[in-house]
Amino acid sequence: MNVESVMLELEGLGKERLKKMYLSNGAHEPLFGVATGAMKPMAKTIKINQPLAEQLYATGNYDAMYFAGIIADPQAMTAADFDRWMDAAYFYMLSDYVVAVTLAETNIAQEVADQWIASGEELRMSAGWSCYCWLLGSRQDREFPEGKISDMLELVQKTIHDSPDRTKSAMNTFIYTVAISYLPLHDKAVKIAEAIGPVEINRDKGKSKFLHASENIRKEVERGKLGFKRKYVRC
Repeated sequence: MNVESVMLELEGLGKERLKKMYLSNGAHEPLFGVATGAMKPMAKTIKINQPLAEQLYATGNYDAMYFAGIIADPQAMTAADFDRWMDAAYFYMLSDYVVAVTLAETNIAQEVADQWIASGEELRMSAGWSCYCWLLGSRQDREFPEGKISDMLELVQKTIHDSPDRTKSAMNTFIYTVAISYLPLHDKAVKIAEAIGPVEINRDKGKSKFLHASENIRKEVERGKLGFKRKYVRC
């Protein structure tokens, strides 16, 4: 399939209800409103195709950009390629669920994520913290220096309440992920989650939303999820 045929198929899969939902979460035109599950049959046909992924990502169409992440070849992408993708990732569903997810399947993931976390840019920081969540939730604990993850927890504790909203959200998920998926620092993550307390996320319309890492950790522990590792990162 070429970029034109993929775009036609994506358009046919679009649903107005999903389009409205994506728009309400920060997406903008062009987009079709395709459910991620509806993309799977086409992804199985195409498999991995980096040149096609690049063409689709360059369209600026949200659904095409998301699908690009599914068929991309992460090992063929350089740090510069990921920076370029981040430049075009205009809201969190692209930065955290396309770019960060794709990055998490590479050998340069921690190096690039560290640079994004230090960037001071809201979506880059969000993608950096999110990438670590995908990494910690899928790779063996021994792949991560305990001292480094411990320092990152302390950085979150010091800065989360003063960070931009999307970064706050990703940091909150990082604490939760360390507590559940990185056993060496479970106790420390629990204590930091309790010390941080509710994390306020401002909404453009309506009341603020409060994130409760401590409560979510407790619920997952009660469900027997301590030590959880996902088998796959991407769909």
